[in-house]
Amino acid sequence: MSEELRGALIIGQSGGPTSVINASAYGVIRTALDADCITKVYGAHYGIKGVLEDQLFDMDEEDREELDKLMYTPSSALGSCRYKMKDPDEDETDYKRILEIFQKYDVRYFCYNGGNDSMDTCNKISKYMKKVGYECRVMGVPKTIDNDLYGTDHCPGFASSAKYIATSIMEVAHDTVVYDTGMVTIIECMGRHAGWLTAAAALANAAERNCDLIYLPERDFDMEKFVADVTKVYEEKHNCIVAVSEGIHYADGSFVSEAKTSGTDGFGHAQLGGLAAMLASIIKDRLGVKTRGIELSLLQRAGAHVASGTDISESFAAGKAAVEAMLDGETDHMVGFECERSEEMGYDWEDKGEYVCHTKLFPLSDVANYEKHVPDEWINEEGNDILGGFIDYAMPLIQGETPMKKKNGLPDFAKLKKVLA
Repeated sequence: MSEELRGALIIGQSGGPTSVINASAYGVIRTALDADCITKVYGAHYGIKGVLEDQLFDMDEEDREELDKLMYTPSSALGSCRYKMKDPDEDETDYKRILEIFQKYDVRYFCYNGGNDSMDTCNKISKYMKKVGYECRVMGVPKTIDNDLYGTDHCPGFASSAKYIATSIMEVAHDTVVYDTGMVTIIECMGRHAGWLTAAAALANAAERNCDLIYLPERDFDMEKFVADVTKVYEEKHNCIVAVSEGIHYADGSFVSEAKTSGTDGFGHAQLGGLAAMLASIIKDRLGVKTRGIELSLLQRAGAHVASGTDISESFAAGKAAVEAMLDGETDHMVGFECERSEEMGYDWEDKGEYVCHTKLFPLSDVANYEKHVPDEWINEEGNDILGGFIDYAMPLIQGETPMKKKNGLPDFAKLKKVLA
Protein backbone atom coordinates (compact mmCIF):
# COMPACT_ATOMS: atom_id res chain seq x y z
CA MET A 1 0.00 0.00 0.00
CA SER A 2 1.21 3.52 -0.83
CA GLU A 3 1.69 6.33 1.67
CA GLU A 4 -1.58 6.91 3.48
CA LEU A 5 -3.73 9.72 2.11
CA ARG A 6 -6.31 10.98 4.58
CA GLY A 7 -9.45 12.72 3.47
CA ALA A 8 -13.07 12.36 2.41
CA LEU A 9 -14.54 10.45 -0.53
CA ILE A 10 -17.32 11.43 -2.92
CA ILE A 11 -19.27 8.88 -4.96
CA GLY A 12 -21.48 10.12 -7.80
CA GLN A 13 -23.70 8.35 -10.30
CA SER A 14 -24.30 9.52 -13.85
CA GLY A 15 -26.13 8.62 -17.03
CA GLY A 16 -28.94 6.11 -17.44
CA PRO A 17 -29.48 3.87 -14.40
CA THR A 18 -29.42 0.07 -14.29
CA SER A 19 -30.85 -2.58 -12.01
CA VAL A 20 -27.43 -3.08 -10.36
CA ILE A 21 -25.80 0.37 -10.39
CA ASN A 22 -26.48 0.70 -6.67
CA ALA A 23 -24.56 -2.52 -6.03
CA SER A 24 -21.49 -0.74 -7.38
CA ALA A 25 -22.26 2.35 -5.32
CA TYR A 26 -22.63 0.15 -2.26
CA GLY A 27 -19.28 -1.48 -3.03
CA VAL A 28 -17.72 1.99 -2.95
CA ILE A 29 -19.64 3.22 0.10
CA ARG A 30 -19.20 0.13 2.25
CA THR A 31 -15.47 -0.17 1.50
CA ALA A 32 -14.92 3.54 2.08
CA LEU A 33 -16.82 3.55 5.37
CA ASP A 34 -14.60 0.71 6.58
CA ALA A 35 -11.34 2.45 5.57
CA ASP A 36 -9.57 4.22 8.44
CA CYS A 37 -7.92 6.86 6.26
CA ILE A 38 -11.19 7.90 4.58
CA THR A 39 -12.60 10.43 7.02
CA LYS A 40 -16.06 10.93 5.51
CA VAL A 41 -18.12 9.40 2.72
CA TYR A 42 -20.38 11.64 0.65
CA GLY A 43 -22.89 10.83 -2.06
CA ALA A 44 -23.29 13.45 -4.78
CA HIS A 45 -26.94 14.33 -5.37
CA TYR A 46 -27.61 14.09 -9.12
CA GLY A 47 -24.06 13.20 -10.04
CA ILE A 48 -21.50 15.87 -10.80
CA LYS A 49 -24.26 18.50 -10.57
CA GLY A 50 -24.48 17.69 -6.87
CA VAL A 51 -20.80 18.49 -6.49
CA LEU A 52 -21.14 21.76 -8.41
CA GLU A 53 -24.20 22.76 -6.36
CA ASP A 54 -22.77 21.61 -3.01
CA GLN A 55 -25.50 19.01 -2.60
CA LEU A 56 -23.74 16.12 -0.88
CA PHE A 57 -25.33 13.38 1.22
CA ASP A 58 -23.56 12.28 4.39
CA MET A 59 -23.47 8.51 3.90
CA ASP A 60 -22.30 7.99 7.50
CA GLU A 61 -25.83 8.98 8.55
CA GLU A 62 -27.48 6.11 6.70
CA ASP A 63 -28.74 2.97 8.45
CA ARG A 64 -26.57 -0.04 7.66
CA GLU A 65 -29.63 -2.19 6.98
CA GLU A 66 -30.88 0.23 4.34
CA LEU A 67 -27.42 0.51 2.75
CA ASP A 68 -27.33 -3.27 2.49
CA LYS A 69 -30.52 -3.16 0.41
CA LEU A 70 -28.72 -1.10 -2.25
CA MET A 71 -27.37 -4.41 -3.56
CA TYR A 72 -30.83 -5.25 -4.90
CA THR A 73 -32.36 -1.79 -5.49
CA PRO A 74 -32.60 -0.58 -9.11
CA SER A 75 -31.98 2.90 -10.51
CA SER A 76 -29.55 5.48 -9.16
CA ALA A 77 -30.19 5.85 -5.43
CA LEU A 78 -28.10 9.04 -5.21
CA GLY A 79 -29.69 10.59 -8.27
CA SER A 80 -28.15 10.84 -11.74
CA CYS A 81 -27.54 13.48 -14.40
CA ARG A 82 -26.54 13.97 -18.01
CA TYR A 83 -24.21 16.92 -17.69
CA LYS A 84 -21.54 17.53 -20.31
CA MET A 85 -18.47 19.26 -18.89
CA LYS A 86 -16.53 21.49 -21.26
CA ASP A 87 -12.85 20.98 -21.88
CA PRO A 88 -10.98 22.79 -19.07
CA ASP A 89 -8.75 24.49 -21.65
CA GLU A 90 -11.88 26.17 -23.02
CA ASP A 91 -13.73 26.90 -19.78
CA GLU A 92 -12.42 26.21 -16.27
CA THR A 93 -15.55 27.41 -14.47
CA ASP A 94 -16.88 23.98 -13.47
CA TYR A 95 -13.45 22.67 -12.56
CA LYS A 96 -12.67 25.60 -10.30
CA ARG A 97 -15.99 25.03 -8.54
CA ILE A 98 -15.28 21.31 -8.13
CA LEU A 99 -11.86 22.12 -6.68
CA GLU A 100 -13.52 24.57 -4.29
CA ILE A 101 -15.92 21.87 -3.08
CA PHE A 102 -13.15 19.29 -2.79
CA GLN A 103 -11.15 21.70 -0.64
CA LYS A 104 -14.18 22.62 1.48
CA TYR A 105 -14.83 18.98 2.42
CA ASP A 106 -11.19 17.84 2.22
CA VAL A 107 -12.09 15.38 -0.56
CA ARG A 108 -9.11 13.25 -1.55
CA TYR A 109 -11.00 10.40 -3.22
CA PHE A 110 -13.53 10.69 -6.03
CA CYS A 111 -15.48 7.85 -7.68
CA TYR A 112 -17.81 8.35 -10.60
CA ASN A 113 -20.20 5.55 -11.52
CA GLY A 114 -21.35 5.68 -15.14
CA GLY A 115 -20.82 4.96 -18.83
CA ASN A 116 -18.85 6.51 -21.70
CA ASP A 117 -19.66 10.16 -21.03
CA SER A 118 -19.24 9.65 -17.29
CA MET A 119 -15.76 8.26 -17.82
CA ASP A 120 -15.02 11.37 -19.90
CA THR A 121 -16.11 13.52 -16.95
CA CYS A 122 -13.98 11.42 -14.61
CA ASN A 123 -10.99 11.74 -16.92
CA LYS A 124 -11.31 15.52 -17.18
CA ILE A 125 -11.57 15.97 -13.41
CA SER A 126 -8.59 13.71 -12.79
CA LYS A 127 -6.42 15.57 -15.30
CA TYR A 128 -7.46 18.96 -13.91
CA MET A 129 -6.65 18.03 -10.30
CA LYS A 130 -3.20 16.92 -11.41
CA LYS A 131 -2.74 20.13 -13.37
CA VAL A 132 -3.50 22.38 -10.39
CA GLY A 133 -1.53 20.20 -7.97
CA TYR A 134 -4.44 19.11 -5.76
CA GLU A 135 -3.88 15.55 -4.56
CA CYS A 136 -7.07 13.63 -5.21
CA ARG A 137 -7.29 10.06 -6.40
CA VAL A 138 -9.94 9.58 -9.07
CA MET A 139 -11.46 6.28 -10.17
CA GLY A 140 -14.20 5.44 -12.66
CA VAL A 141 -16.67 2.68 -11.81
CA PRO A 142 -18.32 1.31 -14.98
CA LYS A 143 -22.05 1.18 -15.49
CA THR A 144 -24.00 0.77 -18.69
CA ILE A 145 -26.58 -1.66 -19.97
CA ASP A 146 -25.27 -0.77 -23.45
CA ASN A 147 -22.08 -2.75 -22.68
CA ASP A 148 -20.07 -0.45 -24.93
CA LEU A 149 -17.22 0.68 -22.66
CA TYR A 150 -13.78 0.15 -24.15
CA GLY A 151 -11.33 -2.29 -22.58
CA THR A 152 -13.48 -4.15 -20.08
CA ASP A 153 -14.81 -7.59 -21.01
CA HIS A 154 -18.31 -6.42 -20.11
CA CYS A 155 -20.04 -3.71 -18.10
CA PRO A 156 -22.01 -3.96 -14.86
CA GLY A 157 -25.69 -3.68 -15.69
CA PHE A 158 -25.54 -5.33 -19.09
CA ALA A 159 -26.05 -8.90 -17.89
CA SER A 160 -29.19 -8.15 -15.90
CA SER A 161 -30.74 -6.24 -18.80
CA ALA A 162 -29.74 -9.05 -21.17
CA LYS A 163 -31.41 -11.55 -18.85
CA TYR A 164 -34.55 -9.42 -18.71
CA ILE A 165 -34.70 -9.14 -22.50
CA ALA A 166 -34.17 -12.86 -23.09
CA THR A 167 -36.70 -13.79 -20.42
CA SER A 168 -39.29 -11.34 -21.74
CA ILE A 169 -38.90 -12.63 -25.31
CA MET A 170 -39.36 -16.20 -24.14
CA GLU A 171 -42.54 -15.18 -22.30
CA VAL A 172 -43.86 -13.16 -25.23
CA ALA A 173 -43.13 -16.06 -27.58
CA HIS A 174 -45.45 -18.29 -25.57
CA ASP A 175 -48.16 -15.63 -25.67
CA THR A 176 -48.06 -15.11 -29.43
CA VAL A 177 -48.94 -18.70 -30.32
CA VAL A 178 -52.08 -19.18 -28.23
CA TYR A 179 -54.35 -18.24 -31.16
CA ASP A 180 -54.39 -19.62 -34.68
CA THR A 181 -54.67 -16.19 -36.29
CA GLY A 182 -50.93 -15.57 -36.69
CA MET A 183 -48.94 -12.55 -35.60
CA VAL A 184 -45.77 -10.57 -36.22
CA THR A 185 -44.30 -9.11 -33.03
CA ILE A 186 -41.60 -6.42 -33.12
CA ILE A 187 -39.67 -5.95 -29.86
CA GLU A 188 -37.55 -2.80 -29.53
CA CYS A 189 -34.49 -2.90 -27.29
CA MET A 190 -32.22 -0.08 -26.17
CA GLY A 191 -28.90 0.58 -27.89
CA ARG A 192 -28.07 3.68 -29.89
CA HIS A 193 -24.87 2.65 -31.68
CA ALA A 194 -23.98 -0.71 -30.13
CA GLY A 195 -26.30 -3.71 -30.35
CA TRP A 196 -25.28 -5.72 -27.28
CA LEU A 197 -28.70 -5.55 -25.67
CA THR A 198 -30.59 -6.54 -28.79
CA ALA A 199 -28.13 -9.38 -29.36
CA ALA A 200 -29.28 -10.72 -25.98
CA ALA A 201 -32.48 -11.77 -27.75
CA ALA A 202 -30.42 -14.69 -29.06
CA LEU A 203 -30.19 -16.04 -25.51
CA ALA A 204 -33.94 -16.69 -25.72
CA ASN A 205 -33.16 -19.29 -28.38
CA ALA A 206 -31.04 -21.45 -26.09
CA ALA A 207 -33.63 -24.18 -25.50
CA GLU A 208 -35.89 -23.54 -28.51
CA ARG A 209 -36.25 -20.95 -31.24
CA ASN A 210 -38.21 -18.01 -29.82
CA CYS A 211 -36.78 -14.97 -31.61
CA ASP A 212 -36.72 -15.33 -35.39
CA LEU A 213 -34.92 -12.18 -36.53
CA ILE A 214 -32.46 -9.85 -34.79
CA TYR A 215 -31.23 -6.51 -36.15
CA LEU A 216 -28.35 -4.51 -34.67
CA PRO A 217 -26.98 -1.03 -35.46
CA GLU A 218 -23.64 -2.65 -36.34
CA ARG A 219 -25.16 -3.41 -39.77
CA ASP A 220 -26.93 -0.98 -42.09
CA PHE A 221 -30.69 -1.54 -42.20
CA ASP A 222 -32.60 -2.12 -45.44
CA MET A 223 -36.37 -1.80 -45.17
CA GLU A 224 -37.15 -3.91 -48.23
CA LYS A 225 -34.89 -6.71 -47.02
CA PHE A 226 -36.50 -6.49 -43.57
CA VAL A 227 -39.98 -6.91 -45.07
CA ALA A 228 -38.73 -9.85 -47.13
CA ASP A 229 -37.13 -11.47 -44.06
CA VAL A 230 -40.33 -11.16 -42.03
CA THR A 231 -42.45 -12.40 -44.93
CA LYS A 232 -40.31 -15.51 -45.32
CA VAL A 233 -40.49 -16.41 -41.61
CA TYR A 234 -44.22 -15.69 -41.39
CA GLU A 235 -45.01 -17.86 -44.41
CA GLU A 236 -43.08 -20.73 -42.83
CA LYS A 237 -44.35 -20.42 -39.26
CA HIS A 238 -47.52 -18.29 -39.42
CA ASN A 239 -45.80 -16.30 -36.67
CA CYS A 240 -42.68 -14.13 -36.37
CA ILE A 241 -40.88 -12.46 -33.48
CA VAL A 242 -38.34 -9.76 -34.28
CA ALA A 243 -35.87 -7.97 -31.98
CA VAL A 244 -34.57 -4.59 -33.18
CA SER A 245 -32.20 -2.09 -31.66
CA GLU A 246 -33.58 1.44 -31.24
CA GLY A 247 -30.48 2.68 -33.07
CA ILE A 248 -30.77 0.75 -36.34
CA HIS A 249 -29.98 3.05 -39.22
CA TYR A 250 -29.94 3.21 -43.00
CA ALA A 251 -26.76 3.18 -45.06
CA ASP A 252 -26.65 7.00 -44.99
CA GLY A 253 -26.50 6.92 -41.18
CA SER A 254 -30.02 8.24 -40.55
CA PHE A 255 -32.01 6.46 -37.84
CA VAL A 256 -34.94 4.34 -38.91
CA SER A 257 -36.92 5.48 -35.87
CA GLU A 258 -39.56 8.04 -36.72
CA ALA A 259 -38.99 9.61 -33.30
CA LYS A 260 -35.40 10.54 -34.04
CA THR A 261 -36.17 14.27 -34.05
CA SER A 262 -37.88 14.33 -30.64
CA GLY A 263 -34.85 15.95 -29.02
CA THR A 264 -31.48 15.20 -27.48
CA ASP A 265 -30.18 14.45 -24.02
CA GLY A 266 -27.63 16.50 -22.10
CA PHE A 267 -24.78 15.00 -24.11
CA GLY A 268 -26.36 15.76 -27.50
CA HIS A 269 -27.47 12.17 -28.20
CA ALA A 270 -30.69 11.74 -30.20
CA GLN A 271 -33.68 10.58 -28.17
CA LEU A 272 -34.89 7.49 -29.94
CA GLY A 273 -38.11 5.53 -29.61
CA GLY A 274 -41.26 4.50 -31.44
CA LEU A 275 -39.37 2.15 -33.76
CA ALA A 276 -41.29 -1.01 -32.85
CA ALA A 277 -44.65 0.62 -33.51
CA MET A 278 -43.38 2.06 -36.79
CA LEU A 279 -42.07 -1.26 -38.10
CA ALA A 280 -45.19 -3.09 -36.92
CA SER A 281 -47.32 -0.62 -38.87
CA ILE A 282 -45.23 -1.11 -42.01
CA ILE A 283 -45.51 -4.91 -41.78
CA LYS A 284 -49.26 -4.68 -41.20
CA ASP A 285 -49.69 -2.52 -44.32
CA ARG A 286 -47.39 -4.64 -46.48
CA LEU A 287 -48.40 -8.14 -45.35
CA GLY A 288 -51.93 -7.53 -44.12
CA VAL A 289 -51.33 -9.56 -40.95
CA LYS A 290 -51.86 -8.90 -37.27
CA THR A 291 -48.88 -7.10 -35.76
CA ARG A 292 -47.79 -5.80 -32.39
CA GLY A 293 -44.98 -3.42 -31.47
CA ILE A 294 -43.43 -3.70 -28.01
CA GLU A 295 -40.99 -1.11 -26.69
CA LEU A 296 -39.20 -2.48 -23.61
CA SER A 297 -37.97 1.02 -22.75
CA LEU A 298 -37.14 1.57 -19.05
CA LEU A 299 -38.30 -1.92 -18.08
CA GLN A 300 -35.12 -3.50 -19.41
CA ARG A 301 -32.88 -1.40 -17.19
CA ALA A 302 -35.07 -1.39 -14.08
CA GLY A 303 -35.90 -5.10 -13.87
CA ALA A 304 -34.16 -5.87 -10.59
CA HIS A 305 -36.55 -8.76 -9.95
CA VAL A 306 -34.80 -10.80 -12.65
CA ALA A 307 -31.30 -9.41 -12.14
CA SER A 308 -28.35 -11.71 -12.74
CA GLY A 309 -26.70 -12.92 -9.55
CA THR A 310 -23.37 -12.77 -11.37
CA ASP A 311 -24.04 -9.17 -12.37
CA ILE A 312 -24.92 -8.17 -8.81
CA SER A 313 -21.77 -9.65 -7.28
CA GLU A 314 -19.51 -8.28 -10.03
CA SER A 315 -21.05 -4.81 -9.75
CA PHE A 316 -20.30 -4.74 -6.03
CA ALA A 317 -16.79 -6.03 -6.72
CA ALA A 318 -16.17 -3.17 -9.18
CA GLY A 319 -17.06 -0.54 -6.56
CA LYS A 320 -15.02 -2.28 -3.88
CA ALA A 321 -12.01 -2.62 -6.19
CA ALA A 322 -12.18 1.10 -7.04
CA VAL A 323 -11.73 2.14 -3.42
CA GLU A 324 -9.08 -0.48 -2.74
CA ALA A 325 -7.12 0.68 -5.79
CA MET A 326 -7.23 4.30 -4.63
CA LEU A 327 -6.11 3.29 -1.15
CA ASP A 328 -3.16 1.59 -2.85
CA GLY A 329 -2.27 4.86 -4.55
CA GLU A 330 -3.91 4.31 -7.94
CA THR A 331 -5.71 7.12 -9.73
CA ASP A 332 -6.86 8.15 -13.20
CA HIS A 333 -8.26 4.69 -14.03
CA MET A 334 -11.55 2.85 -14.52
CA VAL A 335 -12.20 -0.52 -12.93
CA GLY A 336 -13.10 -3.13 -15.52
CA PHE A 337 -13.25 -6.88 -15.93
CA GLU A 338 -10.92 -9.45 -17.43
CA CYS A 339 -12.58 -12.83 -17.90
CA GLU A 340 -11.83 -16.40 -18.86
CA ARG A 341 -14.44 -18.67 -20.44
CA SER A 342 -14.46 -22.33 -21.30
CA GLU A 343 -14.41 -22.94 -25.05
CA GLU A 344 -17.19 -25.49 -24.72
CA MET A 345 -19.94 -23.57 -22.95
CA GLY A 346 -22.51 -23.46 -25.70
CA TYR A 347 -26.17 -23.47 -24.76
CA ASP A 348 -25.63 -25.84 -21.83
CA TRP A 349 -23.39 -23.49 -19.88
CA GLU A 350 -24.83 -24.47 -16.50
CA ASP A 351 -23.73 -28.05 -17.05
CA LYS A 352 -20.24 -27.68 -18.46
CA GLY A 353 -19.12 -24.06 -18.50
CA GLU A 354 -16.27 -22.49 -16.58
CA TYR A 355 -16.14 -18.76 -16.07
CA VAL A 356 -13.64 -16.69 -14.08
CA CYS A 357 -13.79 -12.90 -13.73
CA HIS A 358 -11.15 -10.57 -12.27
CA THR A 359 -11.19 -6.80 -11.83
CA LYS A 360 -8.60 -4.87 -13.84
CA LEU A 361 -7.69 -1.19 -14.11
CA PHE A 362 -7.91 0.64 -17.45
CA PRO A 363 -6.56 4.18 -18.02
CA LEU A 364 -9.41 6.69 -18.17
CA SER A 365 -7.86 8.33 -21.23
CA ASP A 366 -8.23 5.03 -23.10
CA VAL A 367 -11.84 4.50 -22.03
CA ALA A 368 -13.37 7.96 -22.31
CA ASN A 369 -15.68 8.45 -25.29
CA TYR A 370 -14.81 5.19 -27.06
CA GLU A 371 -17.57 2.73 -27.95
CA LYS A 372 -17.19 -1.04 -28.12
CA HIS A 373 -19.34 -2.74 -30.74
CA VAL A 374 -20.60 -6.27 -31.17
CA PRO A 375 -17.90 -8.10 -33.18
CA ASP A 376 -18.88 -8.53 -36.80
CA GLU A 377 -18.10 -12.25 -36.67
CA TRP A 378 -20.90 -12.69 -34.12
CA ILE A 379 -23.50 -11.47 -36.64
CA ASN A 380 -24.69 -13.73 -39.46
CA GLU A 381 -24.00 -12.86 -43.09
CA GLU A 382 -27.60 -11.78 -43.69
CA GLY A 383 -27.38 -9.33 -40.80
CA ASN A 384 -30.56 -10.64 -39.20
CA ASP A 385 -29.36 -13.09 -36.56
CA ILE A 386 -26.71 -13.63 -33.87
CA LEU A 387 -24.18 -16.46 -33.91
CA GLY A 388 -22.81 -18.77 -31.23
CA GLY A 389 -19.82 -16.60 -30.35
CA PHE A 390 -22.12 -14.16 -28.61
CA ILE A 391 -23.91 -16.96 -26.78
CA ASP A 392 -20.62 -18.26 -25.37
CA TYR A 393 -19.74 -14.71 -24.33
CA ALA A 394 -23.02 -13.73 -22.70
CA MET A 395 -24.41 -16.95 -21.22
CA PRO A 396 -22.16 -17.04 -18.12
CA LEU A 397 -22.96 -13.40 -17.37
CA ILE A 398 -26.68 -14.03 -16.78
CA GLN A 399 -26.25 -16.90 -14.33
CA GLY A 400 -27.52 -16.74 -10.76
CA GLU A 401 -30.58 -15.15 -9.20
CA THR A 402 -31.13 -12.11 -7.03
CA PRO A 403 -31.56 -12.69 -3.27
CA MET A 404 -33.72 -9.57 -3.14
CA LYS A 405 -35.79 -9.34 0.03
CA LYS A 406 -39.53 -8.80 -0.26
CA LYS A 407 -42.18 -7.33 1.98
CA ASN A 408 -45.86 -8.12 1.52
CA GLY A 409 -44.90 -9.93 -1.67
CA LEU A 410 -43.21 -6.86 -3.18
CA PRO A 411 -39.55 -5.76 -3.40
CA ASP A 412 -38.19 -4.13 -0.27
CA PHE A 413 -35.97 -1.47 -1.84
CA ALA A 414 -33.51 0.75 0.03
CA LYS A 415 -34.94 3.90 1.57
CA LEU A 416 -32.11 6.33 2.22
CA LYS A 417 -32.36 9.30 4.59
CA LYS A 418 -30.29 11.47 2.24
CA VAL A 419 -29.02 13.81 4.92
CA LEU A 420 -27.22 16.76 3.32
CA ALA A 421 -23.74 17.56 4.57
